[in-house]
Amino acid sequence: QVQLVETGGDLVQAGESLRLSCAASGNIFSTNRLGWYRQAPQKGREMVAIVTSEGATNYADSVKGRFTFARDNAKNTAYLQMTGLKPEDTAVYYCYWRGLLSGSSQYREVWGQGTLVTVSS
Repeated sequence: QVQLVETGGDLVQAGESLRLSCAASGNIFSTNRLGWYRQAPQKGREMVAIVTSEGATNYADSVKGRFTFARDNAKNTAYLQMTGLKPEDTAVYYCYWRGLLSGSSQYREVWGQGTLVTVSS
């Protein structure tokens, strides 16, 4: 099994910065996708930033230039550095992993429990 634990969510003012962390644990053999999604109140879940197995990082248009995905493989931790936060960034942010577990050939998807980011105007 794989577990993802997000931390770092907080209440901040518009224009401020915040860094989210996602610590992964479990018997991971390989990672196909790793990234962040978010879900605002009354809205569906949307991709924020995701890294593919080829190493490409894709960002939602709404966060390009403000958010940066980073990864520390030694710590099995992913980060989302958010700058220039706006009230419309208010959402629950979820860490997402897709890959293979040791000894398995079937891809699995795992979601973290989410961390709340609230941006006040």
